[in-house]
Amino acid sequence: MRSWLRRLRAHARTDRGAYTVELATLTPIVLLLILVSVQAALYFHARQVALTAAKQGVEAGRSKTSSPAQGAATSREFLARFGNSVRNSGVSTAGSTAAEVRIDVTGSVTSLIPGVELDVSQHAAAPRERWTNP
Repeated sequence: MRSWLRRLRAHARTDRGAYTVELATLTPIVLLLILVSVQAALYFHARQVALTAAKQGVEAGRSKTSSPAQGAATSREFLARFGNSVRNSGVSTAGSTAAEVRIDVTGSVTSLIPGVELDVSQHAAAPRERWTNP
């Protein structure tokens, strides 16, 4: 029994500092996983902001008395209220016709990870309001 305890104590002495090495090895990996998850959340948030801006622009531009340009202006105002959720944003009414309003919102996402550039592009379309006689 004593020899077994001696061997156990001798083995415990040889593991000194192993925890420090493990911690130094795992810390960068854990931090990278945290940054990737926060970056993914920023990407999905920016996508949602771009889609909401496009939808708001379409709703503003599809009424009978407005134009697609007014819808684009509404989208730009919405994006301005959200600060830098969608950076370098661009709003386009390309694809709009007399019967349909289409708003495209593009931009980039704030990056936490160096060298990673993520772009978002969302669009919304709806028919223009029109009055018909029954």
